[in-house]
Amino acid sequence: MLWNRRTLWSGAVVLAAAAACAAPTHSASPHAPDEPPPRAAAPSPQTSAVPSAGLSWVGVLLDDEDHWCTASVVDSPRGNVVATTAHCVFEYGTYASDFSFAPGFRGGGKGSSPHGTWKIAAIRVDDRWRKEGDEAFDYAFLTLEPDARGRQVQDVVGAARPEWSSGPGRRVTVVGYPNADHNPANRPIACTTDARHDADQPPEMLRIECAGFWDGTSGSPWLADHVGPGRPGRVIGVLSGGDTDTESTAVLFGARARALYEKAAGAGVGRGPAD
Repeated sequence: MLWNRRTLWSGAVVLAAAAACAAPTHSASPHAPDEPPPRAAAPSPQTSAVPSAGLSWVGVLLDDEDHWCTASVVDSPRGNVVATTAHCVFEYGTYASDFSFAPGFRGGGKGSSPHGTWKIAAIRVDDRWRKEGDEAFDYAFLTLEPDARGRQVQDVVGAARPEWSSGPGRRVTVVGYPNADHNPANRPIACTTDARHDADQPPEMLRIECAGFWDGTSGSPWLADHVGPGRPGRVIGVLSGGDTDTESTAVLFGARARALYEKAAGAGVGRGPAD
């Protein structure tokens, strides 16, 4: 049984179901940078995460009190979708409410949001997580409202493209935000290492061995072929938990994750599970 790495969100209430809209096409959005098809060379694998400058499109979920999970912008036609884990936004039959996404978050105390914050317009979790808490479906896609200036988040901070058909044995870079107990400066951490199939878990579950991903890092993107800000790579999954302090797991994005993403990318104002 996996344990997750989130800080409890507060004030959650059951939210209204989202209005369904037509799913978008799969054509590449102009918001994300083009990347050449060959896989880029990666650094030597690390065994412990280190403080990082972070990525503009990776940030935290936060309310008026604190941040509790990590999330990242994924390329979408409207430029308004982020990925995180399902247990960050739906737990014990209840959706999180009254929270925002803050990309590029940093700074001591309550921290600061240099790019601004975006309110959540819709929450999409898989029915198998919502009804059964199935670990193999511990991912979620959130639709964001425009900010106070009418801007979509991806137009401001960029994004990474999601990948729906990755396999095991990938070199990944994982970027996340531990909570203040382990990270009083609210600095992002990063680890580049090798992801492998976890033989004790479902076939779509990957594992890394890299220390430092404490509470708050649930939802951290797992990036394949990441080189730097101009070459973000592709999001193949999000950190969901781990069995030890040095082990972290993620569920590979597949067909069901893609269907969920498409609902989030086409969602109107509202919140609710996948239909």
